[in-house]
Amino acid sequence: MKLALFDLDETLISGDCSSLWSAYMVENGWVADEQAFLQQDAALMQQYAVGQMDMQEYMRCTLVPLSGRRQRDVAAMVANYIQDVIAPRVYAQARECLAAHRAQGDRTVIISASGEHLVQPIARFLGVDETLAIGVEIKDGRFTGATQGTMTYREGKVSRLLELINQDESLLQSASFYSDSHNDLPLLTRVGQPVVVNPDAILLQHARQAGWPVYAWR
Repeated sequence: MKLALFDLDETLISGDCSSLWSAYMVENGWVADEQAFLQQDAALMQQYAVGQMDMQEYMRCTLVPLSGRRQRDVAAMVANYIQDVIAPRVYAQARECLAAHRAQGDRTVIISASGEHLVQPIARFLGVDETLAIGVEIKDGRFTGATQGTMTYREGKVSRLLELINQDESLLQSASFYSDSHNDLPLLTRVGQPVVVNPDAILLQHARQAGWPVYAWR
C-alpha cells in the first residue's frame, strides 16, 4: 500500500483554513477585538508566505477565542464552518485525485500546519480518515488555548510522518506528496513522488529546477 500525502491549504482547498476560520469566528461574535485579531492574523500569514512564521505564536493567537470553550460547542461551529466556507472551496481536481488514490488502494493522509480541530473534520468531509495536524490541548472537555506535541510545520511534518509510519523510511520512497508551499520542501524532498499544486513562487522555481510535476487546480 502506497502513501498518498496531501497538504490541505491552497492544495486541496482554495484558501487557508486557519485564516478562513479566524474570519468565521469574527463573523459569529467569538472574538473580542475583531480588527486587531484579523490584522494580527494577516501579519502572521505574511510571515508564513516568506517562510518566517513563528507557528507557536500563530497558534497561540488564533486559539485565544477558543480558550475555555467546550469542545462540543467548537465542533458544532466547525461543522457549520465546513458547510458554509470550506465546501465551496474544495478543488474539483482535488476530489478527483483523492478518489483516484483510494481506487488504487493507496493510504491517503492529510498533513497540515493547521490545528487538528479544523483539519480532522475537514479531512472527514473529504473522505480522508488519517490526518497529521497541530495538536490542541483539551482539558475537562474545554480548550485551554495551548498546543501540544510536535508542530506539523516544515521539518515537523517529516518527523510526525515518520512517527506515523514507525520510522520506516522505505515507505517514503514510493510515497507521493501534494503541496503548494515552499514551507513543505523538507517533506517534498524526502518522498519519491513530489507533486506541486498551485505553487508559490519559491516552490515553483524549485519544482522547475527539479523537474517535478506542477498542476493548477481550480
